[in-house]
Amino acid sequence: MLVLALVLLLALVLGGVGFAVHALWWLALLVLVLRLLGFVFRAGGRAGGSRWYRW
Repeated sequence: MLVLALVLLLALVLGGVGFAVHALWWLALLVLVLRLLGFVFRAGGRAGGSRWYRW
């Protein structure tokens, strides 16, 4: 019974880690798209213009 409980606990932990990693990949993709949009909009404006984002 203890082994079954440990296996279920391990499955829950690994499932949670997998979900967190999946969510972080989506977050990284969103940040990449925002950065690329920032470069596109900055290149389309004046050469020394202000940026619409802070980084």
